[in-house]
Amino acid sequence: MDRSRPRKGGVIPADAETSKDGKEIPAFARMTVNRRLSRREFGMLAGAAAGASVLPGVAWATTTSHGLSAFGDLKYGPDFSHFEYADPGAPKGGVWSTGYGNVTYDSFNPFILKGNSAIGMTLLWDTLMTGAADEADAVYGLIAESAEIPEDRGWVAFNLRPEARFHDGSQITSDDVVFSFNTLREKGHPTYRVLYAPVTGVRAEGAERVVFEFDPAAPKRDLPMMMSGLNVMSKAYYTENDFTESSLTPPLGNAAYKVGRFEPGQWMEFARVEDYWAADLPVNRGRNNFDVLRFEYYRDRTAQFEGFKGGAFFFNEEFWSKLWATAYTPENIPALGRGEIVTETIPDERPAGTQGYWFNMRKPKFQDARVRQAIAMGFDFEWSNDTLFYGLYNRTDSFFEGGPMQAADAPTPGELAILEKFADQLPEGVLSEAAYVPPVTDGSGRNRRALRQAGKLLDEAGWTVVDGKRQKDGQVLEVEFLHGSEGFDRISNPFIKNLERLGIVATTRTIDAAQYKKRTDDFDYDIVVDRKGMSLTPGVELRDYFHSASANSKGSENTAGIEDPVVDAILDIIERAESRETLTDAVKALDRVLRAQHIWIPQWNKGSHTIAYWDLYGRPETKPKYARGVVDLWWVDAEKEAKLKAAGRI
Repeated sequence: MDRSRPRKGGVIPADAETSKDGKEIPAFARMTVNRRLSRREFGMLAGAAAGASVLPGVAWATTTSHGLSAFGDLKYGPDFSHFEYADPGAPKGGVWSTGYGNVTYDSFNPFILKGNSAIGMTLLWDTLMTGAADEADAVYGLIAESAEIPEDRGWVAFNLRPEARFHDGSQITSDDVVFSFNTLREKGHPTYRVLYAPVTGVRAEGAERVVFEFDPAAPKRDLPMMMSGLNVMSKAYYTENDFTESSLTPPLGNAAYKVGRFEPGQWMEFARVEDYWAADLPVNRGRNNFDVLRFEYYRDRTAQFEGFKGGAFFFNEEFWSKLWATAYTPENIPALGRGEIVTETIPDERPAGTQGYWFNMRKPKFQDARVRQAIAMGFDFEWSNDTLFYGLYNRTDSFFEGGPMQAADAPTPGELAILEKFADQLPEGVLSEAAYVPPVTDGSGRNRRALRQAGKLLDEAGWTVVDGKRQKDGQVLEVEFLHGSEGFDRISNPFIKNLERLGIVATTRTIDAAQYKKRTDDFDYDIVVDRKGMSLTPGVELRDYFHSASANSKGSENTAGIEDPVVDAILDIIERAESRETLTDAVKALDRVLRAQHIWIPQWNKGSHTIAYWDLYGRPETKPKYARGVVDLWWVDAEKEAKLKAAGRI
């Protein structure tokens, strides 16, 4: 699981759906989605109890278990041998490689705001527990062999495995866990301070037990699992090395991989640790099969694609609909015609997430919802999908698109029970109408009906046409679309032409990855493209997206800058939900409120992975339900590899 800080600019550019794993971090780096801070992999304790005890001075009976889950029983019992989707007999060895376009790195520190961290760096640090990719919200013991919580979930204790080791052979102790938590909260990316705010204390009880205490007033369902996802770092190492610096010195880790060879900004390898302490744990059997994981960095996506065709790397998930529809042909890729490269579409059963153009509502010109709605009407998805995307995508309507928590028709009784508490603070129609969906255009690219309606909204908001330009109080309505890749220009430029027809002065600006990160960290933009993965069990991670506390926290994922007491209150209900039914009602209510506020312009989605790879891999028969399952479950097939090498292909 990748629980590193959010990576700004995580959208895969061009006519594409963005990766559900944020910046294409491999699936084994996350539990359910990723990216980013994996702040959605949390929940409450459940499952078979291994015993009971009581902490001194605490009246609550406690439960100890080998795993944690938000609701219901754990799928895997305390004596499970391996995850069902993993093949414990998988051979070890060989190289898995992939490429990235229009990204770079100058740091091996994924936990701080400074620098551009190399992709996948949190592979170096194990967490207290790790996720099961065939369960919506479950984690099982890794560094910690068990977790203990009381009935009120006011604290959680993790019992560490005495055999847990860092790569230098030193024991992982409770002091390292305490150090990691305190360091991340005090010196790490600002997001950690938001997420860890409900944790009131952490203490070591001997070398192999650590206790986290929670604010009695805070929602606690997610907190035990949130702490289970803590990346554990070496206190001794960071006593001698400055945690706050974005260094290219390979750090000390404790997981299945360590930093191998690298050329800064060009390529990087992770090397499998031969004597990895946790290789034979049930959560790891059949996983981490490659000796080397190699990531190639390219100046742009075109160069990346050419590198894949030529065998510079072996696996490519394609996010450009144009390329997938037109370029993966035997004529363009001879190796495809020879059967040496395989193309495949595999299902993705996770929620589609929230890709779109996001308004920066911190700016006065975007604080009127009518302005935001009018601008959104200038985007003609139907024309874009037909003309640019080869009809491969569906329009996104919801922040929880494609999942059971997407709001739809008029509110259900469960939703109304929540929404009616805020009736006088809600946008018109939220309590009585179907959740807002973008209007369907005629596909012409310049839908006059939609533009007329948009013009009326701008007039109502006081932005009238003067000398052909929308003006208010002497100010011209100007909008800049900030991109981290030239790939989005072909999508934004037709959008801009429609905005110009409305009298809006609209432009695009494409900047390099380092500048893009700096500007988005500082909220220095009008409109940006971003994608936020959503969990099957939404919870505390939503604070980083939508809560007032994150709106002005530098580097946060609150892209729109939303500060709304109703949203804050519904987020609290979500975090306190004690049943999936209540959680579903609350998330649908949130979805309905956010959509009515027009904080973004939804783009598109697809429920599959489109992948291509050189035919040298084997894999388990079963794909995990909630993960791509490629990097941590596949292996090199020695016979296939030998055939390609004999032909001089790789």
